[in-house]
Amino acid sequence: MSNLLTIEQAEGIATIRFDNPEQRNALDIDGANELVEAATTLGNDPDVRCIVLSHSGQFYGTGADLTALDGDASDEQDIRRLAGRLHEAIIQFHQSPTPVVGGIDGIAAGASFGLALLPDLLVVSEDARLEFAYPRIGLTGDAGSTFFLPRLVGLRAAKEIVLLDEPISAERAVDLGLATEAVPSERFEERLDELATQIAEGPTTALGEASRLVTESFDHSIESQLAAETDTIGQATRSKDYERGFASFFSDQEPEFTGE
Repeated sequence: MSNLLTIEQAEGIATIRFDNPEQRNALDIDGANELVEAATTLGNDPDVRCIVLSHSGQFYGTGADLTALDGDASDEQDIRRLAGRLHEAIIQFHQSPTPVVGGIDGIAAGASFGLALLPDLLVVSEDARLEFAYPRIGLTGDAGSTFFLPRLVGLRAAKEIVLLDEPISAERAVDLGLATEAVPSERFEERLDELATQIAEGPTTALGEASRLVTESFDHSIESQLAAETDTIGQATRSKDYERGFASFFSDQEPEFTGE
């Protein structure tokens, strides 16, 4: 197995950390399999109320491990296999009712750029840099980059990023809507923890389902989106968090959600 990931769980927060800085957190097939397992396990764990994607070292990640490739058509099978497993992880994260918060205090390029677009909220340090990077080696894009990018920044800006492939600073990432906020590097971990804690203390399923509705709205007609809203809000009434939130509405106390 690749030693790409470390996972820590505490107080309802599961932190998945890309933790192979010696290899710039590059992804190989074993690392992608690890990510699938983490997404599947943690995304379905009722004790996990927020998932955090972060990293160790200077790189959030540089995408695929190019040292495992030959640089010609013989790479097609390996690239398809790696992309397929990585995409399975992204689907698992997307379908999970658990909100995802991302944190980047460094460089995210290639497939790791795509993974940076996945979280519901993304905190970056002022030293962070995002790079599409695929055109530099004559490739297109994967890891959900062509799905999430136009939804986050709009079609014209997405094509600018894809075609010009210029590094994106933390400030511009926030202006474009790629990142939620940028903070000084010395406050990065503190702010990431604050945001994850705030999410973890909320009504987990309701937050996750609301986020999913927003993402999927781009592919729905108004009729089908409203039908999805009806189904989802109806199902939410079955939760203990709805009971707590409803009861607190008629009192002076803040609701204490449990994620149930």
